[in-house]
Amino acid sequence: MKSVCIKLVNQNTAKYLLEKLYDFKLDNTYFSYKKFKIYYNVIIHYKGKNIDFFIKELAETLTFIIIDLYEENIIKNLIKSEYFYFEPLERQKIANITCENLYEAEEAIYKSEARFNMIFTNIYNYLKANHSIVFKGFISFRLKDYFDALLEQIDKSVTKYIVEKEYAEFVSLLKTYVNSEKSLCTEVHLIYHNHIPILLDKSKKIIQLEDNLLNSKYLSDITFSSKDYALNTLLNLIPEKIYLHLANENSDEFINTIKLVFENRIAFCNDCEICKVYKNANSSIAQIKGT
Repeated sequence: MKSVCIKLVNQNTAKYLLEKLYDFKLDNTYFSYKKFKIYYNVIIHYKGKNIDFFIKELAETLTFIIIDLYEENIIKNLIKSEYFYFEPLERQKIANITCENLYEAEEAIYKSEARFNMIFTNIYNYLKANHSIVFKGFISFRLKDYFDALLEQIDKSVTKYIVEKEYAEFVSLLKTYVNSEKSLCTEVHLIYHNHIPILLDKSKKIIQLEDNLLNSKYLSDITFSSKDYALNTLLNLIPEKIYLHLANENSDEFINTIKLVFENRIAFCNDCEICKVYKNANSSIAQIKGT
């Protein structure tokens, strides 16, 4: 026989645990619920012979409770403690990014054996040696490896948030510039083929990319690519209209930046003569590779 008393300070957590216990797929298990002083006590009695299996089932249930009911607040508290210099709204955004990463796939957290076991193993070992567990205290003081794993995810989220914030500020700066300067040409065609940009004027003649750093409207990195020069050229010309010819390629960061900066000046095309030329080029290359 094995009896365990789980002491909870939150009534909703106690009710959640009771709901889980009703679904317990284990015979000879009985439980009761009593409030005593500051604790909501859930007492479980197991009168069967397979005590180890009972402890594993209970440890698994408590693990899911921590993940379902406590993890988001743990993340927020860790962010508040470790990144206190961020504004409250920024800390919330970092928490959102962290949670999105943890739950990016359906039930992803339950399928992550390493993180699940960080909680499960600690609870299982504790229940084997004890008949009572103060749940909140256990979470706070006996799950250091789990907290460290969450903090590692938070650190990644902070980096992502800073990068996204700087990118948003960069785009906003360029939008302000574009909307405040006079256009030097009516239209430009931007062909994006194999992730290489080509600019054409309204007569379909190639526009030489502006690679004079003295005339650069921004610096994206120590090194520069054709995408940087293409963007800089567009910022120098500020066309009234930019026709995007993607040649069957999906949008990437470069194209998304162009769309964000030039907004209503953008028009999409995928079936003009220019598009057909590059689509045919792609088909010819595919056929050659297939032979």
